[in-house]
Amino acid sequence: MNRRRADAGALRPRPLLADPDGFDPALPLWLRRIQAARTTAPADLTLDLAGLPPPALRGIDAAVELLVRALAEQRRILVIGDFDADGATSTALALLGLRACGGRQVDFLVPNRFEYGYGLTPEIVALAATRGPDLIVTVDNGISSIAGVAAAQAAGIRVLITDHHLPGAELPAANAIVNPNQPGCDFPHKGLAGVGVMFYLLAALRARLQANRWFAEQGIAEPVLADWLDLVALGTVADVAPLERLNRILVHQGLRRIRAGRARPGVLALLALANRDHRHAVAADLGFAVGPRLNAAGRLDDMGLGIRCLLAESAAEAHGLAAQLDELNRDRRAIEAQMQREAEQQLERLRLGDDLPWGLCLFDPDWHQGVVGLLAGRVRERSQRPTIAFAAAGEELKGSARSIPGLHIRDALERVAARRPGLIRRFGGHAAAAGLTLAAENFEGFSAAFDAVVRELLAPEDLELRLLHDGELAPDQLNLDSARLLAAAGPWGQHFPEPVFVGEFRVRDARPVGRTHLKLRLVGGAGDDELEAIAFNALEEGEQPCLAASIRVLYRLDINRFRGDERLQLLIEHFL
Repeated sequence: MNRRRADAGALRPRPLLADPDGFDPALPLWLRRIQAARTTAPADLTLDLAGLPPPALRGIDAAVELLVRALAEQRRILVIGDFDADGATSTALALLGLRACGGRQVDFLVPNRFEYGYGLTPEIVALAATRGPDLIVTVDNGISSIAGVAAAQAAGIRVLITDHHLPGAELPAANAIVNPNQPGCDFPHKGLAGVGVMFYLLAALRARLQANRWFAEQGIAEPVLADWLDLVALGTVADVAPLERLNRILVHQGLRRIRAGRARPGVLALLALANRDHRHAVAADLGFAVGPRLNAAGRLDDMGLGIRCLLAESAAEAHGLAAQLDELNRDRRAIEAQMQREAEQQLERLRLGDDLPWGLCLFDPDWHQGVVGLLAGRVRERSQRPTIAFAAAGEELKGSARSIPGLHIRDALERVAARRPGLIRRFGGHAAAAGLTLAAENFEGFSAAFDAVVRELLAPEDLELRLLHDGELAPDQLNLDSARLLAAAGPWGQHFPEPVFVGEFRVRDARPVGRTHLKLRLVGGAGDDELEAIAFNALEEGEQPCLAASIRVLYRLDINRFRGDERLQLLIEHFL
């Protein structure tokens, strides 16, 4: 039982105000204190669509002009997306929106990651050109595609880039760029996911078409963008975008539509296959159930399958495509489990020295290109170190990086590239995650250079596990009503974390369920009322639990729903 063990010294309480002002007095004090620990502005908790700021992004007027002209002249528009959930939802949203605005020649193309790599490369432009597009619209990519945009322009194809990744020193010479992170963009909400950028572009396009009386003249209904907020919510959560107020509004409103059954048939089908009731969907269901199934297509096969699932108009069609995605996800889990075992063996060999490197680089020639990002994330969680996992891609190595708080991983790669020119062939990303390509013979040199840069940018205490919690709940607060209040106070996620509590309980029973999960019956406080609890992936396969009579744990409140019955359940995060 070492997977969920943590040193009590890693505990860090969140600062909680004694009596926060301005927060809803109808809520219990303990919940108001939790909210105040996550935002100092009570207005940030108002998540109506009226709170969305206007689409004042740099380049958006030029982008709208391109689209208005393409629609008026019925030009061929080709949307080129990324091969993850944000890219899939961005692509589906772009197609739905542009078609609803009157586009009759709108199609999509997603590069196969194993053949063409990431972004608008010259090779994918050559493939796109066989379809004769007049305008290429990138979604969730393109800000670093200098050569690809040049190839498109040389072929007489206009390019509109929509992206959210951090740009390099040079921007591509596209006809228009919409990216809140590009230089000179004063839009304050830099954390938009790619699907959020596309949502804003469609909002600006609809406004322009309304002003031009386009919809009336064409005899088509004006699209209701809110109808597609389920896609925006899914892409935002799956891409682990920061849940600042703008993103919280988008996710909250998308979840409302999912719960009401007004989502895309593909989203509802993926929830059903993950045994999630859409009527009670929360952000975590999108991040841990729907997102991985959608991502499985891009990781193992072709994200076109995921996009077709999101575009499906009937429940029957959506279910068939979702079932294929679910099967791919099962394959992905098996591949990932094997890679995790091999990565652990590499870590054990690295530990034979004085200590692990501060910046970890792992490689195995048999590792799957589409799964190394997940592997890097798992190793990062266990080691508390920035981690890059590499897979072979011909004579190159393709790496996926995941960072820890305090280290901007793209900036770290840029420092390596500046110090050792030619060591990295290509790289891109943002603060928490990045991708890169090396020549195979440069792996050892890069590993040493990366470790050296990480040691410059971090202090020893940054490598210590820090478990933030929101204090203890009183026995009379450990109930179903508290769990319902927390669910209603969401969405929770990146930069607006779901509350985690610390507590001590007596163990009545502990037994394994499934292959690696631990089910418990606990008693807390002075009373004798039992509480259900579960710790996922707390056991090795075949391991029997061995717990003391009393345990101290970090946990979250959850609602266990079964056949119409609702019961409180504690989700144990760590044993202390």
